[in-house]
Amino acid sequence: MEHNELYPVFLKVSNLNVLVVGGGNVGLEKLTFLLKSSPNAKVQMVAPDFLPDTLELATKHHVDVVTASYHKIFLEGKHMVVACTDKIEVNEQVYRDCRERSILVNVADNPPLCDFYMGGIVTKGNVKIAISTNGKSPTTAKRLRQFFEDVIPENIDDLVKNLNTYRKTLQGDFQDKVDALNEFTKSLVEKKKDT
Repeated sequence: MEHNELYPVFLKVSNLNVLVVGGGNVGLEKLTFLLKSSPNAKVQMVAPDFLPDTLELATKHHVDVVTASYHKIFLEGKHMVVACTDKIEVNEQVYRDCRERSILVNVADNPPLCDFYMGGIVTKGNVKIAISTNGKSPTTAKRLRQFFEDVIPENIDDLVKNLNTYRKTLQGDFQDKVDALNEFTKSLVEKKKDT
């Protein structure tokens, strides 16, 4: 059986410089996804043309929009890049340029040319769950996202805030605190016994 060997991380994209190469439908989708999760992301977009919806969204979120063809100069100071043009050769060039500079890159709809994937995300206050299918099935990730949005209670954020307050009152070393929090939260994962 094949295993998903991706290492999940949560990036503070408000502290990173992100470049989106492409102004079409996929560019709009990627920008929307990024800004929905991280409204204060520092993003620059470059493309010869942009959809009106992209320009509207970019204006609302202070995205730097540059009307130009891609050139490697746009990679200067960037930490991660999403290439989503409708030109395969441009996307592949973006990939090669990023690899030369050790910049994380995602080439839309081309898993072999991706250092990371933009999976399904469920957000309820401070709780965020990311879902990956290892680039195999975005539709499955979408359905799982919908499932988790339904089953995770709306008040989960209250629980997180209360646990954070409780954690701050705990005494002892790191392991003592972990043990206390594990004991306090074990009912969240206890399975109901069949009767």
